[in-house]
Amino acid sequence: MRQVLKSTESKIIERKLTYKEGNNDELRQLLGDEQHCLCAYTETYLGPSDDAHIEHFNPLFKGRTEDGYSNWFLVKSLWNTRKAKKWADYQPILHPTAEDLERRILYINGDYVASDPNDLEALNLIRLLDLDNARLADQRKRYIRLKKQEIKDANKSSQQFLDDLLLSYPEGVYFIRAIEEELQVKVNFDLLEKL
Repeated sequence: MRQVLKSTESKIIERKLTYKEGNNDELRQLLGDEQHCLCAYTETYLGPSDDAHIEHFNPLFKGRTEDGYSNWFLVKSLWNTRKAKKWADYQPILHPTAEDLERRILYINGDYVASDPNDLEALNLIRLLDLDNARLADQRKRYIRLKKQEIKDANKSSQQFLDDLLLSYPEGVYFIRAIEEELQVKVNFDLLEKL
């Protein structure tokens, strides 16, 4: 997981969208656009057939005035469902938008670990969002091995390969933090804005 960035210039803020029971298609679409169709928690691609949920990070805010843009994330339904059942068990917690998230939760060879074993907020976020899920970690590891082999076969620099992939098949670019840390590249989503 990487820090989720929330923009003060978001169309969600500009349009004064609110979450309401029922139809939230515009809110869901805009969150998806901002997150580049990636689940905010797993960093896996949210395809058209995926059940993507608008997740209220702090579920206690849902339906209250405290609920809003900084509390909303688009996530895969399984992660939303699992999290909702155990929120109270994992407090205090690090917020996904925390500026120091990537210093407090490290990515090491496919796994996420707290940089400080006594950092309860970071540990709780890892546990609550199931970031240490063995199957998900294995998927990240296999994905990175595949990308490394594809880069070698393409005989391109890692950055050029990734930029080309992003332009030709953006759905094939996910696990962003793993890509950036393991391949020492920058995922340039700005390239998509130019299309």
